Amino acid sequence: MIRKKEGEIEWLEFELLSEFPGLVHGVFLRHGGTSQEPYGSLNAGGNTGDDHEKVSENRRRMLQALKISRVISGKQVHGSEVTLVKQDQMEIAASDAMVTDLKNVGLMIKHADCQAAILYDPVHRALGNVHAGWRGNVQNIYRAAIQKMAQAFGTKPEDLLVGISPSLGPDHSEFKNYRTEFPEEFWTFQVRPHYFDLWAIARHQLESSGVLGHHIEIAGICTYANSQDFYSYRRDQVTGRHATIAYLK
Repeated sequence: MIRKKEGEIEWLEFELLSEFPGLVHGVFLRHGGTSQEPYGSLNAGGNTGDDHEKVSENRRRMLQALKISRVISGKQVHGSEVTLVKQDQMEIAASDAMVTDLKNVGLMIKHADCQAAILYDPVHRALGNVHAGWRGNVQNIYRAAIQKMAQAFGTKPEDLLVGISPSLGPDHSEFKNYRTEFPEEFWTFQVRPHYFDLWAIARHQLESSGVLGHHIEIAGICTYANSQDFYSYRRDQVTGRHATIAYLK
C-alpha cells in the first residue's frame, strides 16, 4: 500500500486502485485526530463518548485530505445489508455496505479489526464500500455487495477491483468457538488450532463470486500487531475507529 500524509493526518491507498484518477480513496490511520484517551487520535466518529466538535474536526481533516465535502455512512451492525446510495440521501439506516455511481459522494466505513473493502467497477464507473467483520464473512457480505452492484449498475464481477484494508491477521484471529460460529467451509482456513486466516476467507469469497485473483489487493497488515498505526479491539478491548473513505470524481 501507498502511505500518504497531510499535516498530522496519515492514510494508506491501494496500489491497485491508485491507477484510476477518477477514484479517490484513503484508509486512515490513528494519527492526527483530536479525541481524548482511550481514543487518542480517533479519526472517525462512532459510539465513543466523543463530543460533537471533536468528531466534526476529525471528519473535516479527513475530508480536506481527500478534497471532498460530503460523506455518507450507516449504522454498522455486522449484518449483510447493502444500501444503494441515491442523490437525495443524507444518511442511511442499519447497513454494513454501500454502493453508488454518484460523483463526489464519499462512502465511509468505520472499523478497527474488521475489514473495510473498496469495490470499484471502472467499466460502469460504480463504487462500493463494505464493512466485513467475521460475522459479515459468515453471511458473505462480499457476495451481497457484488450482487447489488450487478443489479444496480450492470457490474460484472470480473471487472471489479477490490482493496481490503488492514485488519485482524491470522496470528491473532482466535476463535475458540469456531465450530458453532463458523460454517464448515471456513474450517479449512484454520492456520493452527483455533486461529483462522480471515484474509484468505475474504479472498475465497470474492473469487467464488467471480472476482479475478489479480484484481484483489489485500493489505496484509494486522491491526492487532501494529499498535503504532492501528486500533484493535482484540488487543485493547476498548478502542477508537479508523475510517476508510472512497468516492468517484
